[in-house]
Amino acid sequence: MEITHANRSKSENPLSERTRKNPWWIETMLVDGIKSRPRYNGLSVNKSSRNHVFVADGDGVNAIADLFAVHSQDIGGHVTIVFAEHNEGKAEHAAPLESISADSVHIMPSIPTAINRLAGVLHSARMGTQIYASGTEALIGLTIQLAQAYGMDPQSVITEHRGSFARRVQCVHCKGFTEDVRTNIVECAHCRTNLLVRDHYSIRHAAFQGVCVDAEVPGDLPQVIEAFK
Repeated sequence: MEITHANRSKSENPLSERTRKNPWWIETMLVDGIKSRPRYNGLSVNKSSRNHVFVADGDGVNAIADLFAVHSQDIGGHVTIVFAEHNEGKAEHAAPLESISADSVHIMPSIPTAINRLAGVLHSARMGTQIYASGTEALIGLTIQLAQAYGMDPQSVITEHRGSFARRVQCVHCKGFTEDVRTNIVECAHCRTNLLVRDHYSIRHAAFQGVCVDAEVPGDLPQVIEAFK
C-alpha cells in the first residue's frame, strides 16, 4: 500500500542572508487584475424583496445601521439580522443593533455559529430572499459560500467590507483551512507547510489560496510582513 503525507520534512537551518535581503516574493504575492479577488460594492437595498436577511460581524453592523438610517423606508417585508460577536468590543459592536428595526435578531458568539444560524434561516426562506453580508472578509466569504449551497447566485449577495482584512486561507497541499491570517507567509495549521498567501480566491471554499513558499529550499523564507490588517 502506498501512503502519502501532505506534510514534508523541514530544514532546521536558519534563514539565509539572501532571504532576509530579498523581498521579491512580496512583490509577486499580490497581483492586480486577478478576477477571483472579491470586490465589495457596499450595501444597497433590493426594493423588490420582501424578505431581507442581514449577516454581519464586528464593524459590519455599522454598515447595516447606516443603510437603515438612510433607506429604512425602502426596506419592506421581514427583516432578519444574524450578528457574530467577537471577544473584543462586544458591547460596542452590538450597540447599533438597538437602532435597527428588525423582526428577528440572532446574536451569536462567533462566525461559525453565526453561519450555522444563517443556515437555519435560509432553510425556511422563501423565493426572493435577499442576503446582505457586511464585516470581515471571512464572514462575507462564508455567507456567500452558504448562499451558493442553497442554490443562490453568489453574485446576488450584497456585500460591504468593514473591519479587518485578515484572510481565511486554504492550503493547496493538504486542503486544510487556516483562519485569521494577517501575514504574507503563514504556517498551515494542519500540515505545517509554510504558505505564501495569494490573491487567488475560491468562492466554493470561501478562502484565499496558499501555496508552499519554500519547496526548493525548506526553511528558506522571504520576509514576513503583516499584509492583511
